Amino acid sequence: MRLPGMLRPTAERHFHSIFYLRHNARRQEHLATLGLDLGNKSVLEVGAGIGDHTQFFLDRGCKVLCTEPRGENLDVIRQRFGSNPNVTVDHLDLDGDLPAEAHQYDVVYCYGVLYHLSRPAEALAWMCDRAVDLLLLETCVSYSGEDEPFLVSERASSPSQAITGTGCRPSRVWVMNRLREKMPHVYVTATQPRHRQFPLDWRGGGGGGGGGGGGGGPADPGRGASDGAAPVLKPTCERGLSSGV
Repeated sequence: MRLPGMLRPTAERHFHSIFYLRHNARRQEHLATLGLDLGNKSVLEVGAGIGDHTQFFLDRGCKVLCTEPRGENLDVIRQRFGSNPNVTVDHLDLDGDLPAEAHQYDVVYCYGVLYHLSRPAEALAWMCDRAVDLLLLETCVSYSGEDEPFLVSERASSPSQAITGTGCRPSRVWVMNRLREKMPHVYVTATQPRHRQFPLDWRGGGGGGGGGGGGGGPADPGRGASDGAAPVLKPTCERGLSSGV
């Protein structure tokens, strides 16, 4: 689907490059295989970018509060979903002042966002408090065994990077420990999205493609890997998914 003409070409190239679209597809494909009860839920989506993950929940009969810190991205989300009664669009900066009395939701969805934050512990604790049933978290994580978030510099001018110019590459240990402080049960998926940024072998500093299926964008070269959806640089990291219930 082509986005509205008002979307700046730089943002369109960024969010809808073939690499980015494939990354999103693999993550949502993987999420659909997990057997989670995601139908007819209230969903808080944080760091939504331009809303490329929102339709996944709408297709399952959910009502979504779609949030994002950048005004230009919010404009695109409103263009896409403004007439949909099941989507509410609002500004939320997870690195800013978080509303203490915010509503709770059946599901809090945080994919590709945590590692773009300069205050990840505060944001993670706030999201845990908002989740009634499930927090779905996917993030870039480091291979380090230290209980550290490892702050890094990012390009604040990029539509999907840290709005403050400072992100983090937390260790898996750090993510799991912070989740366990707030959640009675924390899980990591047995499978990973079929994408090279989601390794199955965590013994080294590189990673092959994950097995399984898959807001925030793909990690930049050299930034590491992802950890898979139940929740959870040093110099090198990969991606992973974790969830808390």
